[in-house]
Amino acid sequence: MQTLPIILTLLGASVVSVILFRRLNLPPLLGYLLVGALIGPHAFNLVADVADVRHLAEFGIVFLMFSIGLEFSLPKLFAMKRIVFGLGAVQVLATLLAVAGIAMLAGLSWQAGVSIGGALAMSSTAVLTKLLGERLELDAPHGREVIGVLLFQDLAVVPLLILIPSFSQTPETMAWLMGIAVFKATALLLVVLHYGKNVLSRWFVVVARGKSAELFVLNVLMVTLGLGYLTELAGLSMALGAFVAGMLISETEFKHQVEEDIKPFRDVLMGLFFVTVGMMLDLPLVFSKLPLVAALLAGLLTVKFAVVLGASRSFGATPGGAMRSGLWLCAGGEFGLVLLALIRQSDVAPQPVVQPVLAALVLSLLLAPFIVHYSERLVLRFAASEWLLRSMQLTKVAAKAMRTEKHAVICGFGRNGQQLARFMAHEGVSFLALDLDPDRVSEAAAAGENVVYGDAARRETLVAAGVTRASVLVISFADNRAAERIMRHVRELAPALPIVVRTIDEKDFDVLLRAGAAEVVPETLESAMMLASHALIHAGVPINRVLKRIRQTREARYRTLRGFFHGDSDLDENERDSEEPRLRSVSLVDGAYAVGRTLSELAIGPTGAEVTAIRRRDVRMQEPSGETRFEVGDVVVLLGVPEALALAEEKLLKG
Repeated sequence: MQTLPIILTLLGASVVSVILFRRLNLPPLLGYLLVGALIGPHAFNLVADVADVRHLAEFGIVFLMFSIGLEFSLPKLFAMKRIVFGLGAVQVLATLLAVAGIAMLAGLSWQAGVSIGGALAMSSTAVLTKLLGERLELDAPHGREVIGVLLFQDLAVVPLLILIPSFSQTPETMAWLMGIAVFKATALLLVVLHYGKNVLSRWFVVVARGKSAELFVLNVLMVTLGLGYLTELAGLSMALGAFVAGMLISETEFKHQVEEDIKPFRDVLMGLFFVTVGMMLDLPLVFSKLPLVAALLAGLLTVKFAVVLGASRSFGATPGGAMRSGLWLCAGGEFGLVLLALIRQSDVAPQPVVQPVLAALVLSLLLAPFIVHYSERLVLRFAASEWLLRSMQLTKVAAKAMRTEKHAVICGFGRNGQQLARFMAHEGVSFLALDLDPDRVSEAAAAGENVVYGDAARRETLVAAGVTRASVLVISFADNRAAERIMRHVRELAPALPIVVRTIDEKDFDVLLRAGAAEVVPETLESAMMLASHALIHAGVPINRVLKRIRQTREARYRTLRGFFHGDSDLDENERDSEEPRLRSVSLVDGAYAVGRTLSELAIGPTGAEVTAIRRRDVRMQEPSGETRFEVGDVVVLLGVPEALALAEEKLLKG
């Protein structure tokens, strides 16, 4: 089969699988593996020769290692050294030794045991970091442990990539090869790290002066593959050279641009690599040894959970925190697949052994999101102390909230949350902020800020924060999925509470409004308006015209800023702009036409005005639905031009 039809087959099948798995909210990585298993030589045999695409797919590993190098930060490592080089090292070494011991008891060589142990010690950086971000648990105690362990695992891959190929040699040859490899790697790293940063930084400045995105991307590819080729010539792996290239660029000001430019290449080539891994999976053999695969899967999850649980406890974590870390890290990872592919190529372990291990690893990856999803329930079920800790945490939140009434609940106390809190304080509005970063909470609380540690996405935390008696709730972080979870709880607890949500892009505006937000503030819109206002002023446009334009833009976009309540002092201004929308309050007395009727029955729309809110017994309902039925005493807030307001008021009162 020619190379082009093979690649087209891989790409077509990959596109379909990724669409399907994303709709099922599962990692695309599993889709790639499934595609490989189905089209490979052991199933439908659409691509019989894996070697035809292996060289292309290997570039995926190169770019993945390059991305890890970009994230490699010496200051970050130093700040997390206790978790990374303590807990991370213990997890990898203990898992490796445990698996190696079991493998040797089963009759395998120690080389095979160490190789498989290294592969199974890995967890999925891609899946777990994504889940931590979505669940707002990156700054939680177990989140920090997971990130620290994942960081050490990523670093541990580098020596394993050098070590595993040498296991196929005799002990004397292996020792000699390992000594040479360590010497070469050390010499290369010393030279490249000492001189490389300055040379690379100056070279990137030269390239950047060309002001060509195409040239910049070509340069990144050249540097990555060039250093990979140098390390390969030195008898080491291309992946090590790519990792070093990423490390060097991470110390320059071009890091973020490079990261964005390289991402498409990395994702596509990594996808092809995982397709080739899936093609290695012999499904008939796996099904014939299903009890063994199930036993390996159970053993993998149990051993890694026990290792992380014990290690985390020894490093001072609570029983519940250690259980969370163990559940998050017990499944396998994508680097385990990389190492298993290398084990297979190097003939370190027999094929009948590699196949069940590969199947168990793939199944553990499939189970990882579900284990994480149910981890909290499992912790609360089996860690007795968690109930007490959770109660103490909620008690602290409730104690802070008890001193407030008609307050603002701020979800997230990052930069935006802190700026908002300052505005609230200046205007004399009380607030309670919830945040999951213990260091930030500790420092801010010590400085007198009304902030407590708590997960705003949990219903019980919102109850303790007093949302039922709050005047407004603000979601200050830009995470739409978490915002939707918070709004769902708030709609159950306090349906009339206005919610203001921050988002990155305007494309999420309507989605968040439908989810229950009273107002959505897109960063892109606000930054664009500020840029426009400064540019227009410098271009000579009078400042009053600029301010008016900004006000009109905001009124058109934000419902709560539309219009104003008219008074006598506004007469002159509004005679100049009589068609500007304004607000009017209409009280429904006994006998008013609207009483007992729904908003949709009244059909206010044809008048040209709209109902923006209804105040009922001191509770303000923003954007009432068409099914809202009016009652005696309701205050209806109308928005429209004067003529439309008059017609709407008449319809409310007289019909």
